[in-house]
Amino acid sequence: MFRTDAITAQQFDGYPREARRLAVAHLPLFQTLPPAFAPLLLQQVQEYDWRFPAERREINAQLTYLESLPQERRRAVLAGFARLRLPERLTGRHWAAAPGEYSEQLSSYLWETHQTDAFRQASSAYLDSYRASASDPEPAAHRLGIAIIGQGVARSNYPLFRKLSRYGTRFTNVNPANGVPILLDAVAARSAAHPDAFAHWYIDGGAPERRLASSPALLVVSYDELGPARRALLAKMNKEIRAGIAGPEPLLTVLHKLRPEDIGLPAGAGQSVLSHFVMSLLASGSGTQIFSTTFVQWTAHELWRRAQPLTMLARFAPRQRERPMNELLAREPSAPQLDPMGSLIDADMAAFYMWIGQQHLSGAEQASFLAWFEGHDQALVVSPGLPANTESNQSVDMHWLIRQVDTD
Repeated sequence: MFRTDAITAQQFDGYPREARRLAVAHLPLFQTLPPAFAPLLLQQVQEYDWRFPAERREINAQLTYLESLPQERRRAVLAGFARLRLPERLTGRHWAAAPGEYSEQLSSYLWETHQTDAFRQASSAYLDSYRASASDPEPAAHRLGIAIIGQGVARSNYPLFRKLSRYGTRFTNVNPANGVPILLDAVAARSAAHPDAFAHWYIDGGAPERRLASSPALLVVSYDELGPARRALLAKMNKEIRAGIAGPEPLLTVLHKLRPEDIGLPAGAGQSVLSHFVMSLLASGSGTQIFSTTFVQWTAHELWRRAQPLTMLARFAPRQRERPMNELLAREPSAPQLDPMGSLIDADMAAFYMWIGQQHLSGAEQASFLAWFEGHDQALVVSPGLPANTESNQSVDMHWLIRQVDTD
């Protein structure tokens, strides 16, 4: 029977350098944790070297919190994990060396044995206790999110911003001239004013505006530029499917074992964090390899959750029309048929989810959000300085709108 008190420092030899240092430093803690919980925490530690600064802070804070608890209190907080019934194949080996593999097999087993609810309850009890003792640092500046939607749509009667309207002011007389360059310049200026690592992002569902090459603090992730990596990943997925891999879970296991360099992403030390992030977007996101709107939405979601940036601009582009999944996986045509109107509807809802993601972060009450129908006169602004659930026909331009949301 696997006991966490049997974990040794040698089992961390395969971890990256910083992860190994952290795991060894907290070895006495891991030796006291329930077998259903210790490998899950070790999985976070194992990925420490290519995690964002905000994620590293979270890992360190969890370790500090657990070590601060008296032994009896720690047992009580983690009691739900200790009560899970696990088979020999999940307890009969030292999972500390391969916590990712353990996590995947544990998830499958809990589902098969109807223990998923018990696991969720155990996780909630632990997280509630941890969060009651934790405090997120206030951002260096107010957070700003921008969603540019509807690229390629000449006209539309679709009622935009229905979900967002109750939280902000809807503008119906916006001068759209030079809208994209104005917004990109504002984002670049914020990145120069607060040049923290991984704090400013520009996501594009097509080809990015290269005018931002002189903004080193602004990170760019684009669907088009990741075309070679997306196609390489689709080729690997298709190869596994043709080989007869049984179901999505084994396929996901294969994908999770891929390294960034396996699909052509940069492998150098300076690119490690970004490359591993992109790898996770493409390998774990459903449809991110195929649909540009899904790619932008999932990237925005993961960045708010993981990097917790100050600035995010997401520009949605037309996605390809849906086709049978086996055809989509088999190949990506050089000139797919696009669906601008369907993409507008997708992006309208994605903008709402993007705002929700921003609201989950510290400083949400001071955060601002701008959604704009690209090339058109409709925009929606959520900002502390503007009333909610209001519509304005005031004649404004993009310079005026950006001043409402970028007040630092």
